[in-house]
Amino acid sequence: MALRPIGPDDQFLLREIYADAIETQAPVLYTDDQVKAWAALAWLPGVLDRTLAAGSGWISGVDAAFAIRDPQDRLSLLYCRGQAARQGHGSALLARIEADARADGVQRLRTEASQLSRPLLERRGWRVVAPETITIGGVPFERYRMEIVLRHSRS
Repeated sequence: MALRPIGPDDQFLLREIYADAIETQAPVLYTDDQVKAWAALAWLPGVLDRTLAAGSGWISGVDAAFAIRDPQDRLSLLYCRGQAARQGHGSALLARIEADARADGVQRLRTEASQLSRPLLERRGWRVVAPETITIGGVPFERYRMEIVLRHSRS
């Protein structure tokens, strides 16, 4: 799977992928109100700005998916367009994010996973620390705090 680093000119593209991922995949597990509230975050000023600008990450395929770490010990965003789902983009991105974290000396990665991303993370060895409920635009969501202990190779 071809990956390229996220660059400063990719912010609009990342927002497009984010919104597409939610609008095309979330209706299977989420209500219409949840999908609308969540997808709207892509375009609201200030919500993703800092993470998109300060985080480090990768784009997979021909603008199919992306993942960002922010800060270094947190997978903050992992989104894949609906038409590119279940083609290995998420796994490739997670493998790269985990490798980058290891190279940076990170011992443990954490994230807050949606119902959509939880199964992929669990297949890669992440574990649920605790479920939590958050509110987006006045609409409640259940998500999962998750983590993985990174194995470092011995030299």
